[in-house]
Amino acid sequence: MTTRRLALFDLDHTLLPLDSDYQWADFLARTGRAGDPEQARRLNDELMERYNRGELTAEQAAEFMLGLLAAHSPFDLAAWHEAFMAEVIRPAMHACARDLVDEHLRAGDLCAIVTATNTFVTAPIARAFGIPHLIATDPEYRNGRYTGRIEGTPSFREGKVLRVNAWLASRQLTLGDFSESYFYSDSSNDIPLLDVVSHPVAANPSPSLRATAQERGWRVLDLFDHMEDAKS
Repeated sequence: MTTRRLALFDLDHTLLPLDSDYQWADFLARTGRAGDPEQARRLNDELMERYNRGELTAEQAAEFMLGLLAAHSPFDLAAWHEAFMAEVIRPAMHACARDLVDEHLRAGDLCAIVTATNTFVTAPIARAFGIPHLIATDPEYRNGRYTGRIEGTPSFREGKVLRVNAWLASRQLTLGDFSESYFYSDSSNDIPLLDVVSHPVAANPSPSLRATAQERGWRVLDLFDHMEDAKS
């Protein structure tokens, strides 16, 4: 067995104290790039509420979120995303999260972000964290445009396990080839992947995941607590 370790990171509310998918849609709405801004914000809020209740499917989220990509040219989307990174994402990339990632990278661990948010939104964020691999929901791209549909298996709930296993298989690896495997997540939606690694970590966990972690003896990591203390 190899002594190499695997470190997987959820993104939203795990490495970032926000939801990048929600914030991207909000950014497009408030800058007048999402059709009817008020309707877009209402739909965005509704999807977030349903996600938090565990009632949202990847396909339901894609109808709105990937529809925002399909409505615009890749040229415009790329320019807007640069502004989004500067205005919203980089200020939210706090040292505590960057240090956690750097600890695993310096140790030589194989690192990847595993997120339900689509690759268009998250690929620049993964690069900014220095994480070389990204497993995310792939938006379908045909004839120079996004179609608004999902390509392949969404990286969501059990789909994250399938996608991680497929990614490792493409590298002639399995989870069992690692001496230790870590997954950091805030959400109960990620219990399927937390269940299969040797070191599940409930990072900034939702109340339901915190309860599960306490029941199962999983490590709980509150990355952003000190930030709240500093503000009080």
